[in-house]
Amino acid sequence: MIYKEFQDLKLSALGFGTMRLPTIDGNDSKIDEKAAAEMFDYAIRNGVNYFDTAWGYHDGNSEIVTGKILAGYPRDSFYLASKFPGYDLSNMGKVREIFEAQLNKCQVDHFDFYLFHNVYEKNIDPYLDEKNGILEYLLEQKKAGRIREPPQIVQTAQKEPLGRNIQF
Repeated sequence: MIYKEFQDLKLSALGFGTMRLPTIDGNDSKIDEKAAAEMFDYAIRNGVNYFDTAWGYHDGNSEIVTGKILAGYPRDSFYLASKFPGYDLSNMGKVREIFEAQLNKCQVDHFDFYLFHNVYEKNIDPYLDEKNGILEYLLEQKKAGRIREPPQIVQTAQKEPLGRNIQF
């Protein structure tokens, strides 16, 4: 495996995303956990140490399955990223509730990386609006060690950059 130095981390050049895990009978909410566990194990045995999941993947079940599987490996053997689901504007006032649920679903006490998910022109301002408290809460979690190493909290899914980076 090729590794890249990133800040003080040694990350695998190839990461493992959990948006498209194997499913049962084509039902996106029913993950084939045995097949997924085999995929995770193969990735880990071959040097992958970066895993990416999110609140909405597989109707919310990706974080659960990712947590179950990764619980079988030493926590210091992998880096885990998840994301705040701001693509759904109704989540903007729920950062505490969602973040805590994500930690529980993933069976971890911290995320190595935590990102704003699918930032685009209609949600960047709500992400940063102080009344929603998202950035403030996540900065508190970083200070508490519950978000470890994010260089920035913005992930964009658009063609043109927004021109805003949130640096930690």
